Amino acid sequence: MLNSEGSSLFKPTGDRVDAFWKWNSLKDKNNRKSVTCDFCHKTTTRGISRAKRHQLQIKGDVGSCKKVPEDVKLEMIAAYEKKIAETAAYMEAMQEEDEEEEDGILEIARLKSGKKRPTTSNEASSTASNKRITTKKGPIDFLFSKAPKESIKLRKTMRQSSVNETYNKAARDRAVQYIARFFFRNGIPFNVAKSKSLKLMIEAIGTYGPHLKPPSYHELRVPLLKKELEYTKGLLRGHEEKRIKYGCSIMSDGWTDRKNRTLINFLVNCSLGTQFVRSVDASEYMKTGQKIFELLDSFVEEIGEKNVIQVVTDNGSNYVLAGKILQVTRPKIFWTPCAAHCLDLLLEDIGKIPKVKRVIQRGIKLVGYIYNHTLALNTMRKFTQKTESVRHGVTRFATTFLTLQRLHKQKANLRRMFTSDEWLKSKAAKEPKGKQATDVVLMPSFWNDVVYALKAMGPLVSVLRLVDNEKKPAMGFIYEAMDRVKEAIQRAFNNNEGKYKDILAIIDKRWDCQLHHPLHAAGYYLNPKFFYTNPNIDSDNEVVDGLYKCIDKLSEDDDFVVEVHKQLLVYKRAGERFGMTAAMKARTEISPAEWWKLYGGKTPHLQTIAIKVLSLTCSSSGCECNWSTFEHIHSKKRSRLEHQKLQDLVYVKYNQALLDRFECHDVIDPIALNDIDDSNEWLLGELEGEEAGNDLVFDDDDLNWLDVAEATGVGEPLQNTRSQTHINKAAAVLAPTNEKGKKVVEVEEEDEVEGEEEHNSNASESDGFQQHNDLDLEENEDSD
Repeated sequence: MLNSEGSSLFKPTGDRVDAFWKWNSLKDKNNRKSVTCDFCHKTTTRGISRAKRHQLQIKGDVGSCKKVPEDVKLEMIAAYEKKIAETAAYMEAMQEEDEEEEDGILEIARLKSGKKRPTTSNEASSTASNKRITTKKGPIDFLFSKAPKESIKLRKTMRQSSVNETYNKAARDRAVQYIARFFFRNGIPFNVAKSKSLKLMIEAIGTYGPHLKPPSYHELRVPLLKKELEYTKGLLRGHEEKRIKYGCSIMSDGWTDRKNRTLINFLVNCSLGTQFVRSVDASEYMKTGQKIFELLDSFVEEIGEKNVIQVVTDNGSNYVLAGKILQVTRPKIFWTPCAAHCLDLLLEDIGKIPKVKRVIQRGIKLVGYIYNHTLALNTMRKFTQKTESVRHGVTRFATTFLTLQRLHKQKANLRRMFTSDEWLKSKAAKEPKGKQATDVVLMPSFWNDVVYALKAMGPLVSVLRLVDNEKKPAMGFIYEAMDRVKEAIQRAFNNNEGKYKDILAIIDKRWDCQLHHPLHAAGYYLNPKFFYTNPNIDSDNEVVDGLYKCIDKLSEDDDFVVEVHKQLLVYKRAGERFGMTAAMKARTEISPAEWWKLYGGKTPHLQTIAIKVLSLTCSSSGCECNWSTFEHIHSKKRSRLEHQKLQDLVYVKYNQALLDRFECHDVIDPIALNDIDDSNEWLLGELEGEEAGNDLVFDDDDLNWLDVAEATGVGEPLQNTRSQTHINKAAAVLAPTNEKGKKVVEVEEEDEVEGEEEHNSNASESDGFQQHNDLDLEENEDSD
């Protein structure tokens, strides 16, 4: 065999040759210490053991081979594990032989001394235990033991189960049972098993060995918490550097804890993510705008005014007043209302449209009935293949939309359920509430209104997901996103102005008075994806004015402003690096802030402004995510925690969770706006009704669901009151006759004119559904 240089290589042969010689060779057959890898041709010293570590990529005293094919690596791991297993079995057998020999020596010594043989099992076990040496770890073991993180990484590279796991299965089963018991007895959620910190803890305990003394109550409360606090602060030092270089956003919001204290959370967001700083007990002056301003002002002073670009709060009147005062006293800082809160208010306003309000009420009552009646719930899960009607965890602001969306997707299954023999023969179907639920599902106008609500709300929910995102700054996208929302709504209603004009009026009102901001306009202008595709952007006075306001506020002095305006000309004509082929392609492929970092170096003043604006968050949703962290720590069992300790615990838990999420995030991924345009792709066809013809019950028959609704009496009262009896008699007298002489009674579908009260008693405000609120949909807070 020849190597790349043409010299001969040798492979040892024989029965007891290590399996790894299959992939390694010798340059000198008399020198087995110098081994050459067959893949990268690197020569290692100290024999085949070091060559193994080289090819298995085990970090330590030798470099890793990057050229080993995956299939060969698996074969190597199998050979390595087999060798270890054989060695372990041999050592175990030798230990048993040594123990037998030692027992024989002890027996001879006993006979010579005249001592009696141990008669009890306790004496025998104590004798056996005395002769065995207890395994203890000393300082040298501590120095050479791997850190938990390194051990976990090494275990991931070893794809097959290790020898210890194979041979010590019983020991592992016993250990994990104790861990499980700790979970069960202390009420720890199962998802904690996925926690990275749990894996590190167990790895550290294993590294220590037996007889580890657990931390005491005092150690956890005081010294260990203090150490973890300092460790977390060390992890966040990079945030301070980014704040100084590119600025930051201060996020603030208030909430009430279990002690009815009003706490205000303060967080700082920069290009590295969000950092929780502290909370303030503002129970005495929460509703006073002046006091809120003083708190915000002191926090700005703590972070450094020159490092703060904007302060983001919700739209409460006290926060609005505090924000306006702050802008007057610190003219270089913007106050921005939370975009997520504004969009939530928009969804609330749309929910007040009579048609949308009506369908939300019916949908909530329907879902509430199903989830509060065991038979209905089990039947629904059978027909929907265990798909739930309530969708949790996607967004905290749009539970109503998500529930209606899930109902629409399960429309056919729900109809089959409520017309099946299994349901109709049940006792629940004959009860008033069961009949009401059946009426709602079989009512064509209910599904018409569901489609209307989803078309009105869907694009806004997509924008809500965009701005309510801690990982990707949306400042460069929200302006365009709101324009696309209006276009998507118009298309959803086939450009029928009568159907969407009220919705657009609500959006324009909120946008003009709350949501629109100079930073949004500047972000739109400085986003290359939109700037270079809109030739009329310089004619949009709203956008240009917003840009100039931002330049004036974010510039250090007048000379800086002049330089920025000069460099804007380069940006407009795509000069310097902006015109490179790679830069033009990257306009739509990477985030705008990263684009400016890569290609804006020739226009440094404008680059600084652009990165500062495009790295900003649009909402204070991070504060609201923090509420769940407080609630988790400040539970009923721990409600006596003083505020400082509570704050320290939240600081550690929340900031470490944020860092973990940020490490999993690719910062140069762009935010795709396609979801806004495609938010209604699953909505097929026209609104149901007379023109649409309704869905067919069976594919091979012309029976549709409108016929079913009429036949089952949808729209008729459940009980015949005296007034309704007179109406039915009159209808029977006036009804036309068919060819066979039988009278035909026409069942009128409910009135769909918006704003009118429905005559259907099943859906009235005073029906049995309203008296028993069967659904209490709560927002599902994210937990990490």
